[in-house]
Amino acid sequence: MPVIRHFHDEDWPALWPILEAEFRSGESHPHSPEIDEQAAYQAWIAAPQTSYVAEANGRLLGSYLIKPNQPGLGAHVCNCGYIVATDARGKGVGTAMCRHSLAEARRLGYRAMQYNLVVASNTRAKALWDRMGFATVGRLPGAFHHPRLGEVDAFVMYRRLTD
Repeated sequence: MPVIRHFHDEDWPALWPILEAEFRSGESHPHSPEIDEQAAYQAWIAAPQTSYVAEANGRLLGSYLIKPNQPGLGAHVCNCGYIVATDARGKGVGTAMCRHSLAEARRLGYRAMQYNLVVASNTRAKALWDRMGFATVGRLPGAFHHPRLGEVDAFVMYRRLTD
């Protein structure tokens, strides 16, 4: 099982290739496939409230971020983004990061977590979020422009963190 901890600047040289591969694929995140390293750092590290990495045996396996989903009166609901290294998928890294993010979000005072754009063709992620207790609260027809499939639907998923 990976160790999940806060991102440190010295993690960036190992994290950027993981993010770059996912962003370049254009299959599950809304970032432009042409995103440059500086813009990726801004989006994944600088802009969110906090970012984390998952590592095992000295190797980064993935990362996630937490940020308020909306400003002001919607800031009690957080949004997270997750990326698992291609060769680490299917080994429980995403599950471990999701569990960690739920606990961290509670610790940070969030009352709910919302995913705004779960790409319908990303069936592994959708199944994971279902298993982790997220409800699909909306379907956005054609909301994601997939590089191979064209316009595909996306889901909005939500989970309360408090009783």
